[in-house]
Amino acid sequence: MFKAEIKSLSEINHIAARFIHAYPADRIFAFYGDMGAGKTTFIKALCEEMLVLDNVTSPTFALINEYKTEIGSTIFHFDFYRIKSLSEAYDFGYEDYFYSGDYCFIEWPELIESLLPSIAVKVMIRELEDGKRMIESI
Repeated sequence: MFKAEIKSLSEINHIAARFIHAYPADRIFAFYGDMGAGKTTFIKALCEEMLVLDNVTSPTFALINEYKTEIGSTIFHFDFYRIKSLSEAYDFGYEDYFYSGDYCFIEWPELIESLLPSIAVKVMIRELEDGKRMIESI
């Protein structure tokens, strides 16, 4: 289990580093949260901590972005917000990504819930009343 409160953007990378170290063997992470909760921002911080060389952006229209790290690892970043049916996930071959052994960061996983591997780490990001964010595995 992981739980952390992000009080400001200045500490997000520190929390991201703690998060990655809390799951050394896991590779598939499903991020839940309302629009604007900070899913993409947290994934960007995770990628920075993992030394991604590419510009990390939301793959809202592309469904998936692929990033390379300094050590040659690959990270796949999914955003299923605009998916209309599970067949779209099948069409682009989601299994090749989810079962590749590479990191997969998934936004809006509730739209493809039945396709998530049982080993996926489910993470909730919530905005608190004071603007802080709560990150916790569920």
